[in-house]
Amino acid sequence: MKFKVFVHPAEEGGYWAEVPAIPGCATQGETLDELMENVQEAIEACLSVDVEEYGLTEDTQVLEVAV
Repeated sequence: MKFKVFVHPAEEGGYWAEVPAIPGCATQGETLDELMENVQEAIEACLSVDVEEYGLTEDTQVLEVAV
């Protein structure tokens, strides 16, 4: 899956980025390399789901779907 990432220069130096497809998913970095590492981590964190939190029953199936 690919996401468009909007990269902006930060006023104090470095960069900040947002992922429009995932509301609230944003991060920053001093260099573009650092920013891209942080973007990857931010996307993973924004999309992660704590299955335990949902109180699923033993009859519930949890599936992963690649898009």
